[in-house]
Amino acid sequence: MSARQPIRTLARRATIGAALLAAVTLAQAAIAIQHWTQPDGAQIYLVEAPAIPMVDVQIDFDAGGRRDPADKAGLASAAAGLTSSGIAARGNEPALDEDALGEAWTDLGASFGASAGSDRMSFSLRSLTQADLLARAAQLAARQMGEPAFPDVVWQRDRARAIAALREANTRPGAPAVRVFNRAVFGSHPYGYDTSEETLGRIGVADMRAFYSQRIRACRAKLSIVGAVTRAQAAQLATTLLSRLPAGGCEAGADAPVPEVAPLAKAEDIRIPFESAQAHVYIGQPGYRRADPDHFALMVGNYTLGSGGFVSRLYSEVREKRGLSYSVGSWFSPGLHAGAFGIALQTRPDQAQQAVEVSRDVLARFVAEGPTEAELRAAKDNLIGGFPLLLDSNRKLLGNVANIAWSNLPLDYLDTWTQKVEAVTAAEVRAAFARKLQPQRMVTVVVGAKP
Repeated sequence: MSARQPIRTLARRATIGAALLAAVTLAQAAIAIQHWTQPDGAQIYLVEAPAIPMVDVQIDFDAGGRRDPADKAGLASAAAGLTSSGIAARGNEPALDEDALGEAWTDLGASFGASAGSDRMSFSLRSLTQADLLARAAQLAARQMGEPAFPDVVWQRDRARAIAALREANTRPGAPAVRVFNRAVFGSHPYGYDTSEETLGRIGVADMRAFYSQRIRACRAKLSIVGAVTRAQAAQLATTLLSRLPAGGCEAGADAPVPEVAPLAKAEDIRIPFESAQAHVYIGQPGYRRADPDHFALMVGNYTLGSGGFVSRLYSEVREKRGLSYSVGSWFSPGLHAGAFGIALQTRPDQAQQAVEVSRDVLARFVAEGPTEAELRAAKDNLIGGFPLLLDSNRKLLGNVANIAWSNLPLDYLDTWTQKVEAVTAAEVRAAFARKLQPQRMVTVVVGAKP
């Protein structure tokens, strides 16, 4: 048996143990989140979960797509992806190409990677907490995060793949529908930027290095940690992980503000002919910021409107009563800025106009009337009943803790979640929807409709 095999076996066994034990340990007790600020300015959020010898870490930076230049949309995502393609040499430490880096993580039985969304760039570490393994994993993660090589040859390959994927996606109606919808809803705001062949073609590794050195700094980090570590161990882990990042850069005025999403001034109806068996329909507008106090009322109300599947009004009216679509739903996507509210469905091109009219009518009536008491009760029961499933593993809990950290939510947010859902009234739902949605000023995009 090789030296690597015992580590890999331990990792597999620990992962299986996590799945079996998490539902028993995490979902039953109050979630105690510890929070403090490190000397370098990084903010730490810790949940001690000693049941299994593993730790999950998420490190978030204000380096998502909202920080992309308009003519280089996709820069944040490209930079995040390329951090796994090699580490630069430093001092006596040799460079590692993407193959050597992948092998190093395999040898540790650990994983580390990065991704970028609209608001943030996130790095995720998973490791056993055996002291020597965790120390080595943290040091390797620190190198990968702090000294990415950004190899041009790999970017040329990855960019070609991304462009090929975009071209392939554009042969189906779904991709252009989403792109046009986002542009119409968000206008010039970065949330509406479109990653295209042109913007990817303008991005070079020099752009990535400049973006990365400006945005990925220790003082900007928010670390969420869940696992079998103490506060002292978590503090040391955070120090190691951030040890190779630039210091400073968080002084007042160092960060240019991103403008808010502008409300829509009028309705817009966009029809794009497309040869396809199904027309893709999107109806929506800017919604709300995650910090908005209406969040719970909007979440509970939207369950009745369109996110509750078979029991939602949209499903009942559009599919069950009229057979216009196999599935239909609505969503809010709040972020640091007002994310989109939307309704989405697919239907036969000759039925698209009827589906649009029915969906608009359902929405307008819900905004005007709100849910019935029976609908409200059903929504609360389903949301509260499903809440433990959001916390039944360390990784799921980590995602929730990271959202608390990123959105500056109260540390007892998870402990009070069910009470806040239960406290929502029908009047509060109606008032919240009336404040946030204007059915008469929404964007409607139909791709695939007959001209």
